[in-house]
Amino acid sequence: MSNTGMNMRGKITFYEEKNFQGRSYECMNDCSDMSSSLSRSQSCRVESGCFMVYDRNNYMGNQYFMRRGEYSDCMSMMGMRDCIKSCRMIPMHRGQYRMKIYENENFGGQSHEMMEDCDNIMDHYRMNECQSCNVMDGHWLMYEQPQFRGKMMYMRPGEYRNFRDMGMSGQRFMSMRRITDSC
Repeated sequence: MSNTGMNMRGKITFYEEKNFQGRSYECMNDCSDMSSSLSRSQSCRVESGCFMVYDRNNYMGNQYFMRRGEYSDCMSMMGMRDCIKSCRMIPMHRGQYRMKIYENENFGGQSHEMMEDCDNIMDHYRMNECQSCNVMDGHWLMYEQPQFRGKMMYMRPGEYRNFRDMGMSGQRFMSMRRITDSC
């Protein structure tokens, strides 16, 4: 794996109630279980950096990408069924982006190496779905539908042999986007 040139700065503040009301919790790194700091989190402000937030502890469940901005009602704005339970800061990456996607689990079937965003793997690569991948450089978001829509999953450098092991049972990914420093 190459030197990623990451900048580790980021700040997000969570609030127990909608519209930035109630107790707050400021976070500048990963937090696997927010329940020790807040009973729930229904709104947040991202002051700097980018974050993934999750509706279950330990970075599980549905994932949502948060960039700088105000989110006054996370449940309705993002379609969350529950409040935010954990968050992960996304390091800024400087350099090239590379990911190899595979049609089947365990790096099987057709494969393609990507260095740019792909809005539809069926149109671009004639692949029906992506069920495993190897992220070599950069940080990526994978989406269940073409055109960067539907449920998403954050991918950092590493090998992902089976998305079910990550709590994404039955998940198909049809589009991929790089997380660039413009977030």
